[in-house]
Amino acid sequence: MKTILVTGANGQLGQEMRKQAVLHPDFRWLFTDIGELDLSDAEGVLDFCRRERPAYIINCAAYTAVDKAEEDAAGAYLVNRDAVAHLAKAATQTDAILLHVSTDYVFDGTSTQPYKESDPVCPATVYGKSKLAGEETLQRLCPRSVIVRAAWLYSAFGTNFVKTMLRLGRERDSLNVVNDQIGSPTFAGDLAGALMHILLKSEAGQFTPGIYHYSNEGVCSWYEFTLKIHALAGITTCAVKPVTTSEYPSRTPRPAYSVLDKTKIKADYALSIPGWETSLAVCLNELLNQPA
Repeated sequence: MKTILVTGANGQLGQEMRKQAVLHPDFRWLFTDIGELDLSDAEGVLDFCRRERPAYIINCAAYTAVDKAEEDAAGAYLVNRDAVAHLAKAATQTDAILLHVSTDYVFDGTSTQPYKESDPVCPATVYGKSKLAGEETLQRLCPRSVIVRAAWLYSAFGTNFVKTMLRLGRERDSLNVVNDQIGSPTFAGDLAGALMHILLKSEAGQFTPGIYHYSNEGVCSWYEFTLKIHALAGITTCAVKPVTTSEYPSRTPRPAYSVLDKTKIKADYALSIPGWETSLAVCLNELLNQPA
């Protein structure tokens, strides 16, 4: 029985990978967070991988606090670059395949066409720069790796846009949401399924390393996303108003355009991707039916 190591197991994506473990009991699954495996400890990571011998490592660990990263660059680089380097070296030395998740923030968001994997990168934030450094480090140290860039990640777990809009929609009479930042939401449950799909293809001898883009199909603004969240949740007492980014400034610039071109992952891995509205309904059904 082959072993799959999942790091960052308590985050949004890590929690969704736990569901994949239930669906695929023919693997031995190891779920770790910092309490079980400190990714900043290079020797500790290598010792762990030598001992447990994972055939696959799925790295869900990331420093994702975009605003905080501007004041804590060392912390962002420790998780998003250095920890990736430690996993990459361990994977190479133990002959494991490493699946790693990155972000649309490696681009500056000034495009008007969906970003391809081959498009020039130009991160505008510390977070984006640290994630790009992780990508470059991984490709240099571990050729048997897949990097999947995703955008606008949400799930029933943790803190994310969908859960925040649900809460605010119930608490407030009105809500201002930006309408000039465009992207494609990514349900973490679908991303977890895509990572598992890539892993199973690799098991079947169809492994293709490199960088790939993934998000749900379709495009919307944060404002349109919020309208759909409230409509599906039956929230009718909160007026959602569109505003521009300039009217609603954030401490750190957000990409104006985050749409990712998914042609390559669909072609190389024969992957079928649900539309964002369909997956949002799945997530909200899970959220709204959770026990109080």
